[in-house]
Amino acid sequence: MVQKVLLLGSGFVAKPTVDILSQDPNIEVTVACRTLSKAKELVGDKAQAISLDVNDTEALDGAVAKFDLVISLIPYTYHVNVVKSAIKNKKHVVTTSYINPQLKALEKEIEDAGITVMNEIGLDPGVDHLYAVKTIEDVHKEGGKIKSFLSYCGGLPAPENSDNPLGYKFSWSSRGVLLALRNAAKYWQDGQIVDVKSEDLMATAKPYFIYPGFALVCYPNRDSTTYKQLYNIPEAETVIRGTLRFQGFPEFIKVLVDTGFLKDDEMEIFTKPGPWNEATAKLIGAKSSSVEDIIAKIKTLTKFKSPEDEERILDGFKWLGLLSDKQLTPKGNPLDTLCATLEQLMQYEPGERDLVVLQHKFGIENKDGTTETRTSTLVDYGDPNGYSSMAKLVGVPCAVATKQILNGTLNKKGLLAPMSSEINDPIMKELKDDYGIYLVEKTL
Repeated sequence: MVQKVLLLGSGFVAKPTVDILSQDPNIEVTVACRTLSKAKELVGDKAQAISLDVNDTEALDGAVAKFDLVISLIPYTYHVNVVKSAIKNKKHVVTTSYINPQLKALEKEIEDAGITVMNEIGLDPGVDHLYAVKTIEDVHKEGGKIKSFLSYCGGLPAPENSDNPLGYKFSWSSRGVLLALRNAAKYWQDGQIVDVKSEDLMATAKPYFIYPGFALVCYPNRDSTTYKQLYNIPEAETVIRGTLRFQGFPEFIKVLVDTGFLKDDEMEIFTKPGPWNEATAKLIGAKSSSVEDIIAKIKTLTKFKSPEDEERILDGFKWLGLLSDKQLTPKGNPLDTLCATLEQLMQYEPGERDLVVLQHKFGIENKDGTTETRTSTLVDYGDPNGYSSMAKLVGVPCAVATKQILNGTLNKKGLLAPMSSEINDPIMKELKDDYGIYLVEKTL
């Protein structure tokens, strides 16, 4: 019997999901997007395309009613609309986003409707959960304890393509990347909760060793303290989930923060075309728009780690055009105007590839009192002529979970995330056997 899937969104991670599902003769895929041309471009001749605005409740309800399952790959703020419609129509849902409080509030209605709403099944969150839960459950079965849990993930350009001052390129919204750098963070360290203010986040970054060939640094992500409960590791004294970047990134971002470039308050100078140096001078309060005056003012607003770092970062500001008469693209505020420039200068070029690095590090106390460290590591490169690594590692797990709901392998009902071996084991097996997606597990 043919089952029908409605996929909302046409971003870069949707393509692998559509490709996998449309290869199954028992699944018929329709992609919906506000702009019909975007949906058509994504599906080609593999699937149907329709235009749909998820803010139009009536249209959304009418569309959802015609399908067996809805995949929501639109921004997470819209998932609640989609899930409400799925509850009304008694249809399953899959998302790759975190379960947020708005979804949590619908848990009882989801259960009453007898549907599966599977979330957090991309890369991070997603593949990271699969291998965290696996080791934690294995250790607990053997009578051991998880004393520390570190988990770091980064989507990066391949080292040979990291050729700009940030060592970073944008495969998705630069605004989303930069906004994440304004988050505060919270984690467990040696039995104490550590709070990091948003303005201090970049200053906490430190080198993180995975392989000698990668110059990586890490910094914490939002609130890791909830993972003691979510991963069932109350015994853990240290629990940190964080982000990986190449060395030099945090120091550069810190100067952008200190000089006000990540603010999204409207400023008149960013509402009209003009040269960057005048906007930069106005933003930071420099005496004039000369390079000398701007640099002098920057030095009063921030501290550099070393003279070498100062030179590197100021050269980076020049490379971005922030000190020159290069024309800015006005977006109303410093953050969005900077984003427009970053997206012009820091896109992936044809033939370039991305890199995903994910590692869990477990500090384990065995039943007999001995201790050991285990790691689970993924290093994956994109295909310049195919999927990026990020698109594959988000889109493929999403497709696999969708197939397993449709074929009854995943038959648990309610608001779910991959937090138990019952849900996870079949997904992990299919990801490894059919798509070569798995983490390499080692005992150090």
